[in-house]
Amino acid sequence: MKTRGCKLIVMLIIMVILAGCNPNSNEQSSGNGDSKSRNTLVISSVREPDTIDVHKTTWVDNSTANIYDTLLKRDLEGNIIPGLAEKYDISNDGKIWTFYLDENVKFHSGEPLTAEAVKKSFERFLQYSAVKFLAGPVDKIEADGQKLMVYFTEPFAPFASGLTTSYLAPMDPKSLDEYGEDFGKHPGASGIFKFGERIRGSSITYMKNDDYNWGPPFVDNKGAPGFDKYEFRFITDDDTRVLEFKKGTTQIMTNVPPNYIKDLETTEGVKIDSMLEQGITYLGFNNKKPMFQDKRVRQAIALGIDRDPLVEFALEGYAKPLFGPLPQSIPGYSEKVEGEAKQKYSLNVEKAKSLLEEAGWKDTNGDGIIEKDGKPFSFELWLSDEPVMQRIAQILQGQLKEIGILVNISVQEPASISANTPKGLHDALLNMYGWSDPDILYMLFGKGSSLRMHYENEELHNLLTKARQTMNKEERMEIYEQAQQFLVEESPWVPLFVRENVTAYRDINGFKQNPYSQSIIFNDITSK
Repeated sequence: MKTRGCKLIVMLIIMVILAGCNPNSNEQSSGNGDSKSRNTLVISSVREPDTIDVHKTTWVDNSTANIYDTLLKRDLEGNIIPGLAEKYDISNDGKIWTFYLDENVKFHSGEPLTAEAVKKSFERFLQYSAVKFLAGPVDKIEADGQKLMVYFTEPFAPFASGLTTSYLAPMDPKSLDEYGEDFGKHPGASGIFKFGERIRGSSITYMKNDDYNWGPPFVDNKGAPGFDKYEFRFITDDDTRVLEFKKGTTQIMTNVPPNYIKDLETTEGVKIDSMLEQGITYLGFNNKKPMFQDKRVRQAIALGIDRDPLVEFALEGYAKPLFGPLPQSIPGYSEKVEGEAKQKYSLNVEKAKSLLEEAGWKDTNGDGIIEKDGKPFSFELWLSDEPVMQRIAQILQGQLKEIGILVNISVQEPASISANTPKGLHDALLNMYGWSDPDILYMLFGKGSSLRMHYENEELHNLLTKARQTMNKEERMEIYEQAQQFLVEESPWVPLFVRENVTAYRDINGFKQNPYSQSIIFNDITSK
């Protein structure tokens, strides 16, 4: 659940949902990095992770995820397949999940992967993580050799999706025992990378895991990766990042700025790869505020927005307009719902004005801004300092002025947004979410979890609760379709678009990404 600044590759951005990113300024470099090695793959990223300890963060991405390996995975078609767990069973009542672990897997310390080690990691996750709701209503966990049993107080279908993310990945028990609270400075797990060193404010370097030989079925190379070192450099300035890439000092550039994509497409030796993000950018209302409590007002605002200029001018065309709650990249997306939403909320200024007038908002003094009870319709829109988000806000500001609404743009720090939106201190929010399961709708609108939109409807809550307790996939998706239709009608937010996540690369072979884990597949990358 992802702000753009708090994004999950796995796109839980989940970061967007509950908590902010709280850097641990004490976490610093340590490890066995060999800075003289020439066999190094360098990847540039915009944002430095707050910590490599996934139990103490609300987002993961390529720069932190590959040290970990997961019990389950998503293949290149989005199917959930075995990972460190060779197979798993779910009881008929959906309350007991049993995992049978691969006995050939070793942690980075050489310790074997056992159910007891996984249990230890799970229990630590439930104790420390700000996103522990990903594990659902866990009752108890039992370990027996290579067999792990997780008991729930009620069925929890999204658990499988959570197990495909690094948040619930097993940690090296030897590192946990030795370093405890300082695990983030000396992280160990069972992934394709081993920790090398971290230079705070600059880079994180990993070494290849020479013992790795349990690659997933969708990669050609099941063993150790092709480079000795993998260095993630954090460069916030777009011009500098692009310059370094063009010079060849970095071979992969993630999150290519939209205004540079066309230039890079024509640059010799450079290739571009893109995938739709597992989440959407949206305009979210604080539905506790009186101005947004009338459904007609919310619908009017949705009708006053033209998504095409947002995509073309703010994102250089590298996004797809969206009207419904879920994008195509998340299971549960409904073409039927998207069509209904598009028909209902395509730009219609006159209808928007009519709905606002029905709700009692009129321009009585001819200044172009509607009023009610003597108060003009104006609201403050919070957003991050990302340049793209600011351009989007400016376009929305102009569009909503056409229907008589004054939007005041307020740029906020991501940590401030995460801390203050649960308190309801905002009027509206320009934000995004990211996650791999339609249960994201429960996280956004379920009772007790609607910390951004503050919209908690009994009928919607019951649908979303029923969906997460339904173990049959087809039946579950049918319930999500009903929930999406409810959201389209009630319009507690305005979905805007789904971005294309664009990556540029050069001087390497075998590059590909998994659109369902939102990650680079490093297994098959080799130098030219």
